[in-house]
Amino acid sequence: MLLNVMEAGQGPPLVLLHGLFGSARNWGAVQKVLSTDYRVVALDLRNHGASPHAPGMDYAAQAADVAETLATLGIERAVVLGHSMGGKAAMMLALMRPELVSRLIIADIAPRPYPPALRAVVAAMQALPLHAGLTRQEADQALRSAVPEAPIRSFLLQNLRFETAPPSWRIGLAEIAAALPEIEDFAPPPSARFEGPALAMAGALSPYIRTEDHPAFRALFPRISFASIPRAGHWLHAENPEGSLAALKEFLAA
Repeated sequence: MLLNVMEAGQGPPLVLLHGLFGSARNWGAVQKVLSTDYRVVALDLRNHGASPHAPGMDYAAQAADVAETLATLGIERAVVLGHSMGGKAAMMLALMRPELVSRLIIADIAPRPYPPALRAVVAAMQALPLHAGLTRQEADQALRSAVPEAPIRSFLLQNLRFETAPPSWRIGLAEIAAALPEIEDFAPPPSARFEGPALAMAGALSPYIRTEDHPAFRALFPRISFASIPRAGHWLHAENPEGSLAALKEFLAA
């Protein structure tokens, strides 16, 4: 699958992969800063943003999408940065196609399965009554019981097109719902390793990367280093952009 691309800057290629329910646009501030030194390519993963919808979201398929898209862009090798779901896709790309990845950066996700914490959120999104005249305020209220955090509701509702009649989901919500077991999982290829430089950035306030995850990282990425971003949770590049960019730049300059 060819993915939608947002591109800025010139120089060595640097690829950005967003998390679940995100899009390439989530990287706007990061892309702007890094584009002074890099050709920064932000991708909408399948069933997200303006990319096509299709069943199946295992990480081998997502990595293959990225590889195919990079080939059409003439990119033979790139720094690859992925956040959350995009971090798992980035890890899988490095393990399956290591020749494509010069450096790997993983933002707040570990190479392991996660519990089904988002299934109630997806169910609430699917149950949202998409009738003509639906307002953002009404949609926000309908999601409140499943998603009590207002910033997360606002993030989710970025995927709802209110300009259509009735409103419609921009994302492939049905495909995402069906693929949640694949998204929650992570199954690297047997004996696969990425020998290049790698960085795992964890939000200091996030539970997604734990100290006990470090051996699993090292088994797959023997040259990995770890950074903790202060005053940041899971959305570390949005919650502490200065700290995230400082860690990124230090790793890229090493």
